[in-house]
Formats: sequence, C-alpha cells, structure tokens
Amino acid sequence: MRHPLHPALVHFPVACWSLASASDLASLHYGQPAWWLAGVLMTIGLACAIPAMLAGFFELRRIANDSPAMIDANRHMGMVLAAFSLYACSLLLRVDAMSLHAPGAWAIALGLAGFVCLGVAGWLGGKLVYVHRVGSD
Repeated sequence: MRHPLHPALVHFPVACWSLASASDLASLHYGQPAWWLAGVLMTIGLACAIPAMLAGFFELRRIANDSPAMIDANRHMGMVLAAFSLYACSLLLRVDAMSLHAPGAWAIALGLAGFVCLGVAGWLGGKLVYVHRVGSD
C-alpha cells in the first residue's frame, strides 16, 4: 500500500505561512516581536515548501492527462506557485543585509495575498482528494 507523500509534507509550509500572515497582522499592534516572527516563519515555510512541491510534482503522474482532475491539479499547482512567489517577494522586501527589518505595507500586502492563494490552493487540493479521489484507492 503506497501513501502519497505530498499531503504529509504540505502541513509544514501551510502552518508556517498561515502563522506568518497572522503575525504580520499582529505586528500592526505588537511591533517588532510579531514582524520578526513573521519573517522567520516565512523563511521556514519557503524552505519546507520545496520538498512538498517536489513530492506533489512527482505524484502528478498518477493523474491521467485526459482526466478532469488534471485541470484542478494544474490550478492547484498554479495557486501554490503564486503563494510561494508572493511569500518569497514579501520576505525579500523585509530582508536587508541578511537581517530582518520591519515590513512595509507592500510586504504585508504580498503576504496576505499569498495567504489567499494558499487558501484557494488548499481548497483545490481538497477537491482533488475528496471529489476526484486522487491518491486514494
């Protein structure tokens, strides 16, 4: 019995990025401790996302090219790539000389846009499993 690896790995970047977005919002009230935590969580989330995305890419071959699930799989992949890119840009805007600095409005906005993309990607991932039955016997 082979269980897909991708669903097990995605919990780490999803948790880190979600908490990073919450920390960004909290930084508007709490300041430095919250925005610093957001930057650290984004970094960890980006690092953890790479193996999760690789596992998803390799498990993509389990879906037939002519299957309706392939459309949702491609949308899921696109939204995850968008979330990854938005969080990476947000992180780049808050790093200077290898240290974290207070994020500006653009950095926070990009992180929140990444969170929206992440939510849509999660919904599409759930649709792949529960509607199209991808990865289940």
